[in-house]
Amino acid sequence: MTFTKLMRLIAVLICFRSLLAAQAPPLAVVDEAPPSLVAGVEFHVLLHARGGVPPYVWSVASGALPEGITLTPEGWLAGRPAKPGAFTVTLKVEDSGHPAHTINKEFRAVVAASLLIEWLQPPKVRDNRIDGIVQVSNGSTDTFDLTIIIVALADNGRATAIAYEHFPLKAGTINFQIPFGNTLPHGAYVIHADAIAEIPARKAILRQRLQTPQPLQVVQGP
Repeated sequence: MTFTKLMRLIAVLICFRSLLAAQAPPLAVVDEAPPSLVAGVEFHVLLHARGGVPPYVWSVASGALPEGITLTPEGWLAGRPAKPGAFTVTLKVEDSGHPAHTINKEFRAVVAASLLIEWLQPPKVRDNRIDGIVQVSNGSTDTFDLTIIIVALADNGRATAIAYEHFPLKAGTINFQIPFGNTLPHGAYVIHADAIAEIPARKAILRQRLQTPQPLQVVQGP
């Protein structure tokens, strides 16, 4: 093919694309329900546009996606949100017209707190015991296979388990209480409370930890 014929072909293709663009409906973003976003849980969703001249190219116009979430030019919004909280971001989609058409769409969403463990009654020394209560919550839409381990770590490195629980925590459960306590030898102890939630359907494991800010002193021996 000669250079002249090639240029004519390119001109025809440009004219054809321009004709398609002129005949195409206006570019628009398809309104869809926002994905369910849960901190620590992986998700992926494909954004959709219509009208204009496909293919489309997606990008962030303003604001920022939460940590752990990415957007590809093809419109794949995916990742594992690192933290709970609300966010607002404006996304831009551009078509392949000549000239290209663009449209912005504001997205508002909330990353739910999935696994939460809190002191309801912080650890406290009573004679030769350390007792307390933790509460756990499941803010996701999945049942957790939950393990709670509470350990008293002595200043000499010795660890004593003062609670162990393993049970299913149903989706939406808020402030489920777990009391703990045990007798301990004389010494200073830092209390660690670990919550490990497995979500088999998503092949995900979530972890949260509490720790007393200062050692607790057990003065009396058992």
